[in-house]
Amino acid sequence: MRVMQVKLGKAGRLVIPADYRKVLGLRAGDQVVVQLDGDRLQVFTLRQAVHYAQGIVRQYVKSDRSLADELVRERHQETVDE
Repeated sequence: MRVMQVKLGKAGRLVIPADYRKVLGLRAGDQVVVQLDGDRLQVFTLRQAVHYAQGIVRQYVKSDRSLADELVRERHQETVDE
């Protein structure tokens, strides 16, 4: 995709060009995640941010382990203990 120059608007608002929004599947009102990486601003869709976070967790959790199942069991045990 080509590089585009955009102008920072009032209150620091940045408009994402329409063709970029189309590629990312973004619509008016959608939420995005922004990250400052050194001197760069990165913008992620929520789906991209979740995928990125899952990748980080996978580095530390064995593939045969389900954190979701563990959480459900813990919550169930807490209700039984009450």
